[in-house]
Amino acid sequence: MASEHDEGGSGPVAAPQDGAAATAAPPDPKTAAAIAAAEAAGPQSGETVRVDSWIWAVRLIKTRSLGATACRGGHVRVNGERVKPAYALRVGDEVRLRHEGRERVVVVKRLIRKRVGAPVAVQCYVDNSPPPPPREAVAPAGVRDRGAGRPTKRDRREMDRLRGLEGLSSSRRDAGSRP
Repeated sequence: MASEHDEGGSGPVAAPQDGAAATAAPPDPKTAAAIAAAEAAGPQSGETVRVDSWIWAVRLIKTRSLGATACRGGHVRVNGERVKPAYALRVGDEVRLRHEGRERVVVVKRLIRKRVGAPVAVQCYVDNSPPPPPREAVAPAGVRDRGAGRPTKRDRREMDRLRGLEGLSSSRRDAGSRP
């Protein structure tokens, strides 16, 4: 049994105005409630958020202390400049983060202070990161069969050559022969 709104087409559904909104599906009620809670706990208009706190809140880093360490180590850049953990982040800033062998490039859409679920976190930034390399392209260097025992000197040199450390082993030999 259908209602008048279902058949007549005069229901409360409004047509999207721009192309970006036409491709995005409306969030489910749980996600919408989580977004509302995050915005209520977040900064008011005109306020800022610490960069280490924000990258933790949107789940780019597992812990806030790792975020602060990444900032201190120069792995976080905002608008092309290295930043300290207490840098004041604003909407529209571009954040570049090098973490776990991958560079993430995100543009801030929404400022939040508290960590939120993944569906809400994705809506707080625009991800412009390059795609990760396929797993086949990243070959594990020096993986040995289980039970093969300790590598011989020849095996170790082959593993060093695969890892690109062949110059390191020759410098070790030179250092050992000096008086």
